[in-house]
Amino acid sequence: MLHDTTIPLDRAWNTWSDLPAEMVFLPLGVRLTPLAYSAHAQRATLFAAGADLAYGTHTLDGSAVDATLQLGGTRVQWSWRKHGPYAVRAAWRTLQTGEWGLRFWLNLCVSAAGGETVRFTDGAAVVQVGTRYVAVCSSHPPVQVTGHPSVVAVADDYRDNGYFHLGSRSAQAPVLALRFNLEMMAAGAIAAVVGDDPLRAAAQARALALGNPAAAPSGGDAPPDVLHSGAFDGALDAVRDVMGWNGVYDPVNRRPYTCISRNWNQRKFGGFGVWLDDQFYHALATGLLDTAIARENLGVALANATPQGNLACLVTAADAWIDRTQIPVGAFIVRLLAERSSDRSLAAAAFDTLVRNHEWWWATRDPLRRGLVSYGSSDIGAALYMGTAFGARNESSMDNSPTHDEAQFDPATRTLTTYDVGLNSLLALDAQCLGALARWLGHAEAAGAIEARGEALRARIQTELWDASRGIFANRLRDGRFVRSLGPTSFFPLICGAASPEQIQGLLAHLDDPTEFAGRFPLPSVARSDPAYADNCYWRGRIWPPLNFLVWHGLRRNGLDERAMRLASASFALFCQSWESARLCPENYNADTGAALDQPDTEAFYGWGVLMPLMAVGELMDVNPWTGWEFTNGELDVSLGPVQTPCGRVSLHRRAGLLELRRGTEVLLATDMVGRFTHLRVDDGYLAVRLPAMLAHPGNLTLPAVAGRRILLARCASQDVAVAADGGIAVPAQAAGAELVVVYR
Repeated sequence: MLHDTTIPLDRAWNTWSDLPAEMVFLPLGVRLTPLAYSAHAQRATLFAAGADLAYGTHTLDGSAVDATLQLGGTRVQWSWRKHGPYAVRAAWRTLQTGEWGLRFWLNLCVSAAGGETVRFTDGAAVVQVGTRYVAVCSSHPPVQVTGHPSVVAVADDYRDNGYFHLGSRSAQAPVLALRFNLEMMAAGAIAAVVGDDPLRAAAQARALALGNPAAAPSGGDAPPDVLHSGAFDGALDAVRDVMGWNGVYDPVNRRPYTCISRNWNQRKFGGFGVWLDDQFYHALATGLLDTAIARENLGVALANATPQGNLACLVTAADAWIDRTQIPVGAFIVRLLAERSSDRSLAAAAFDTLVRNHEWWWATRDPLRRGLVSYGSSDIGAALYMGTAFGARNESSMDNSPTHDEAQFDPATRTLTTYDVGLNSLLALDAQCLGALARWLGHAEAAGAIEARGEALRARIQTELWDASRGIFANRLRDGRFVRSLGPTSFFPLICGAASPEQIQGLLAHLDDPTEFAGRFPLPSVARSDPAYADNCYWRGRIWPPLNFLVWHGLRRNGLDERAMRLASASFALFCQSWESARLCPENYNADTGAALDQPDTEAFYGWGVLMPLMAVGELMDVNPWTGWEFTNGELDVSLGPVQTPCGRVSLHRRAGLLELRRGTEVLLATDMVGRFTHLRVDDGYLAVRLPAMLAHPGNLTLPAVAGRRILLARCASQDVAVAADGGIAVPAQAAGAELVVVYR
C-alpha cells in the first residue's frame, strides 16, 4: 500500500518523521533511522529532537541534510544527499571522540511503516513494499546485523545487553540494524535505492555507497548551494534551513506541512499541531523558495476554517480551539504570496475563506456595534481555556501581555473590555488586502464594500485609539480610559495607514526612546519603563519576531525606509547571536541581553523565528504591497538567491559597485546606481522600474534583453532616453524618483 500518493517525487525522500535525522521514502513508508550507543554513557539514542542532535543545513526538498549527532562526548557529522528521486546516500565522519571508538556504535536501522520484513542477503538489506523494493548497502560491511520488532527495541537491546551481545543477530526481521563502530569505521557511507528489481537496486546502492555515482543513480554529494553571502550574510540560508528542518508529514491528516517546531511536532500535540498565524508565516517564508510548499502551508492554515466562519486559533490531534481565532494576518500573507508568485490561483483558493473570517470578526467581536473590535472567546466547542479571560487574551497570541492586564472578560458579550489597537489595525489591513485580492480576481463590487468598512475602521483608529496625552496609539477600555501598558502593537496603525503625519512623528519619538522601545535589541514586547518589563516572561518584556516584522512593514509602508533598515539590521544581528553560535532559531529573546534560553519558556527552534532573517532578505530584494517588486543596490557586495519573484526565480548579485538581477544565466538588469529601486516589472517586451529617490549622481542602467531589439518607447522623467546597442541607458541627472519605462519588440 502506498502511504502517500500526492507528495511530489522530488520530495519523496525527506526527513518526514518526528525523528529529525531519520530519512523516509514517503510513498512506501520505508525508514532509514540512525541510532547510536555509547558504552561510556550507557545509553542509546535515536536522535530525537533535543541535546543529542544539532541542526545543520536542510534544503526544503531534503536533497541536502546535515546534522551533528552527539552522545557521551562523541560528535559525528551526519549528512544525507539525494541522488535522483529514488536514491539517497548517508555519510558520516567522526568529529570528536568521547571514548574508545570500539565502544561507540553507530547504526542504521531499516524498516517500513507497514511492518514488512527486511532481509539481509549478499551485503544488502532489502525490503519489499507492494511491487517495489528498497535496497540498502554500506561502504564497509557492518560488524553485525541484528533483527528487532521496532527501532525502539534496538535501543533497548543496547541498554539491556550492551554491544557484545550476539543473541539478536538476524538476517530478517521487521527492523534490521546495520551495526558499525567508530574504531573500525570512523567514517563511512550508506546508500538506499528504490527499484522494481531487488538485485538491480542492490547493485546501484552498493555502487553509490562506495562513492561510485557513475555506476549508480545521478546526483552528487556536494554541499548545498550557498543562497546568501555578503550583506546580511546567510539570512536566506537560515530561512531555508529552519523551514527545511520543520518540514514534516502529518500522519493523522496525511499531509506534509511546516510545523511550529520540529522539537514539538508530535511530542507536544499528539501527532500534529497547527497554530493559525504560525502557519501563515510558514507559507510566507517557504514562498520565497518554493511556491508549491507555500501553497501546502497555506492549505493547512485554511483547513482550520470553522462552520461559524472563523479560522480556528489552534487545531491539534487532541484539541481544537474553535471558540477563538488569531490576529487577522491571513489576507496580508496571501497578498504577499500572490504578488510574489504572480499566481492568482493562490488568491482564489484563499479568498472566500478569508472573507468569511473577516466577517466573523465583525459579527462576534463587536457586540456593542461600536465599529471597533475586541478579543474574545465564543460559546462553542470544548477547548482548553474556552470562556475565560485567558482564552480571550490567547486570541491575540500575546497571551500574558501587560496590555491585557486592565481588561476584564465580559461573560455577556464573551469579549475583553478593551478595544485593542493592534487587532483593529490588522483588521483594517485585512480589509485593504481583501479588497486588493478581490479586484485582482475581478470582484469589484465585493472589493468596494470590504474596503469601505476598512476605511471606516481606519478613521476610528486614528481618532479614537490615539492617546493625545502620551502622543501614541494605545488600547482603550470601554469606559473611555486608555490602558497604561504599551507594546509594539501601538505602532501597528502604521501598517494599515491609519496614522496622520503628526501622529507618525509622535510614534517615532516613542520608537526612539531608550526607556521605551529603543535599545541595542528592539522591540521589547512592552515598554522598558513598564513594571512588567522586568518579568522577562513570554510577552512581558521579551522580543518577539512577529512584532518586529509587522512594525517593519508599517515603517516601510510610510516611506520610513531608513528606520525600517535599522530595525531589520538590529533584528538580524539579534537572530545571528543565537544562530551562529548554536544554530538556535528561538521564538523570543531577552530584550536586555539578546539571550534566547535564559528562562525556561522559550522554544529553541521555532518557525516564526525566521521572520528576523526574512526582514534582512527583504531589505535587499522584496515584493510587497507598498513598493511592489523592489531591490536595493547598497555599498556592500552581496549574492542573494535565487528567490521567487513575479517573473520567476531571480538572484541578486553586487560586486565592485555593479548590481545584476539574474534569472538563471540571463541578466535582466544591471546598474551602478546606488539606492532602492521599486515597482519593478519585467515582461516580454516591457520593463518598468522606479529609480531611487536619492541619486547622488546620474548612473547607468543596462537591460541586456533589449540589446538588438526595436525600441518602441524609452522614457524617464518625462523625456525620451537613448538606448544603446547593448541595452545600456544613460539615466538623466533629474531622474531621481522617476519611473523608467522601456517598451520593445
